[in-house]
Amino acid sequence: MRVLMWHVHGSWATSFVHGPQTTLVPVTPDRGPDGRGRPDTFHWPDRAVEVPPERLRDEDVDAVVLQRPHELRLAEEWLGRRPGRDLPAVYVEHDTPRRTPSDVGMPEEVVPDSRHFLHDRSDIPVVHVTHFNQLFWNCGRAPTTVIEHGVVDPGYRYTAELPRAGVVINDPLRRGRVAGADLLAELAAAVPLDLFGMNVSGAPRELGIAHEALWTFEDLPQARMHDELARRRVYVHPYRWTSLGLALIEAMMLGLPVVALATTEAVEAVPPEAGVLSTRVATLADAARTLAADPPRARQMGKEARAHAVDRYGLARFLRDWRRTLQEVTR
Repeated sequence: MRVLMWHVHGSWATSFVHGPQTTLVPVTPDRGPDGRGRPDTFHWPDRAVEVPPERLRDEDVDAVVLQRPHELRLAEEWLGRRPGRDLPAVYVEHDTPRRTPSDVGMPEEVVPDSRHFLHDRSDIPVVHVTHFNQLFWNCGRAPTTVIEHGVVDPGYRYTAELPRAGVVINDPLRRGRVAGADLLAELAAAVPLDLFGMNVSGAPRELGIAHEALWTFEDLPQARMHDELARRRVYVHPYRWTSLGLALIEAMMLGLPVVALATTEAVEAVPPEAGVLSTRVATLADAARTLAADPPRARQMGKEARAHAVDRYGLARFLRDWRRTLQEVTR
């Protein structure tokens, strides 16, 4: 099978391209958002192939995996075929719904009423990455299913030599409260934090946190980030409103215990023996401080976290689910 897919979410895409299909990945000269091609910071197999947009009409494409609304238009322009009508397609919904702003010409909706943009179409199935997403999105006529995340196992690497907490947030200043960036100051007062991700270098200054309490590591290659995370004693997940951060699952597979907000899918992903979940930030701060000061307990909880993550979010199950789904839409 030959599948067209844009490189949008690096960690998710890395898992997807490990499937048996040939994945055609658009690449443009500027490697912008619609043509990133293969990444430098993740390991992809050779069957993920870069294709310039102008060559796509000459390629055999069996299905399209869409991840952003405007990819419907791009696919039609670049392939000369309409996804869902002339060509099998699925839409991967990575995100939790947001309230519709009142100034965009659409009825204002609260989150539980949020209508998916494919609400009125039945020709493109919506694949949610969490059951929370499926529960909260109103997809109307669109068929829906859930394929939970699958992660390439980085292996158990936990050394816990640094009594600090690791956090992974891309664009923390732009994403703000959604990613829990505003909570880092209170957490850093309890245990020193190390912030990994893209566009993180300005976070200590903008958030008013002393450098010694918040170190930043700018856009490390995935393998190096995993090594560095494993040196920290605990992983902190401060996200208020996200489907389920893949970095959380990766941290668990590395062997880190987890301290996380009890929101969205985190309550399903982290069992009690693997970490501490709460909607009280003070409780999370205290848990992070306690685990950083208690290496034996942190190590045991981390082993439980790894066992759970490997069992639930293993790559083999993820690839089986996707192979079955792609076979169904192309049948």
